[in-house]
Amino acid sequence: MNKLSPEELNQSHQDPNHWIWGIFYFNKQDHRLLPPKRNPWMGWTVNFANPKSILLLLAMIVFCSAIVYFAKSK
Repeated sequence: MNKLSPEELNQSHQDPNHWIWGIFYFNKQDHRLLPPKRNPWMGWTVNFANPKSILLLLAMIVFCSAIVYFAKSK
């Protein structure tokens, strides 16, 4: 596992080659689950190169869908 320094992580995050279509973050060296978006004031995004990030995204979708389903069933 290749740990990046905070400076390298920031440079890597700003690299346009790690952003697919400018909105999907894909960086195998970045092990954060939810890195900040290109504009940090907009929140966080998913690192689609990290399988744990994708599982977290799917878990959030299932959780929100379950809440909506059970709220409508009452």
